[in-house]
Amino acid sequence: MAQKPLRPCRHPGCPELTREGYCAEHKPKRAERGESAAWHWMYYTPAWRDDLRPTQLLREPFCRECAKQGQRVRATRVDHKIPHRGDWALFTDRRNLQSLCERHHNQKTALEMAERQRRKRQK
Repeated sequence: MAQKPLRPCRHPGCPELTREGYCAEHKPKRAERGESAAWHWMYYTPAWRDDLRPTQLLREPFCRECAKQGQRVRATRVDHKIPHRGDWALFTDRRNLQSLCERHHNQKTALEMAERQRRKRQK
């Protein structure tokens, strides 16, 4: 199998030849994932994928927040009312689940993240 030809590093002024776009010194660093990466695996378990999520969407098919505003919008997200932060018992607690549309889920998540950032800055 033929290899890619060597080309100069994409970093301005670097004469190093490479096949990957950037030399080892100038290769862009991957951004660190947030702390949620530690528990993101939970959303790939059969408990979530085959039971908790579909059961919640069947039990409550419309967005809870839209319903408070008198609208009927189909829910596409299952949200944890209290963020579980990797706590399996809280993650699987059906009383902690609510159905939301994408818009309301994104708003809630953004507010929670902003609040956590604000608390970190205050420490």
